[in-house]
Amino acid sequence: MRDAVILLMGPTATGKTALALELAERIGGEIISIDSALVYRGMDIGTAKPSATERTRVPHHLIDVRDPEETWSAADCVAHARRLIGEIQSRDRVPMLVGGTMLYFRALLDGLDAMPAIDPEIRALLRARLAVEGAEGLHDELRAVDPVSAQRIHPNDPQRILRALEVYQSTGRPLASFQSGAVGAIPQHWRAFALWPADRERLRQRIAERFDGMLARGLEGELRALMERPGLTAGHASQRAVGYRQGWRWLSGEFGRERFRELAITATRQLAKRQLTWLRGMQARGLAYLPAEHVRVEDLLGRAGL
Repeated sequence: MRDAVILLMGPTATGKTALALELAERIGGEIISIDSALVYRGMDIGTAKPSATERTRVPHHLIDVRDPEETWSAADCVAHARRLIGEIQSRDRVPMLVGGTMLYFRALLDGLDAMPAIDPEIRALLRARLAVEGAEGLHDELRAVDPVSAQRIHPNDPQRILRALEVYQSTGRPLASFQSGAVGAIPQHWRAFALWPADRERLRQRIAERFDGMLARGLEGELRALMERPGLTAGHASQRAVGYRQGWRWLSGEFGRERFRELAITATRQLAKRQLTWLRGMQARGLAYLPAEHVRVEDLLGRAGL
């Protein structure tokens, strides 16, 4: 038990927070958030961030560690999580990595890629082209020079498109050729679990209900406060999170509140679908699936041998 590392994953709106809190209290755990949005201060409602009360019940880490103008990457997550795992274990407590950012879990389990240095001039030129041609224009170029990456990367994901083109133009090699996962994987004594929704329609309803709850709790005010921050733009990584990306468009006058609600709920459902696809591929890695609709802590403890 001393060396155990618990991983609890799952698509959005499946109840990870509540289950993780109960489990942590039972086994003496501390929660390390594996989430690309919870790291940002001032983004509480739209990220379903654990409340102050919940965070006093159990120690939480990697929440509110960046301002929304700053960056946070898979490499940051791995470096901080590895350090925290050691610190938590030194206190004879159990590290629990909980969240839904599957890219970060992949980096934690498989290690980070040994990526090449990028020519700053190439980076600057590509960003200037992005402003003129848009993400879809650069995606067309990526499809020509690195079709494998183009197939994996959505045409409306400018950050990943830029990264793949930077690598290709700096090295003449496709991004996948550097993806060996050689650096930084967590130790192998982890026990991984996923909340799996048997009723997909119920998950779709939960996503809509949760978003309506966010609106009722003041999501509009949170969005307006972010838009008023000097230097923060819709292009920052933090503001590309689901709900925030659509919120900037709404409050900029592109469409009305009902259309905002519709787009944000649709985007969240699409995110859940992508998360499930990734989790399905983890079955061969020993990932244990738990029914999201009626999972109990006792079920998890039994499967983990705790």
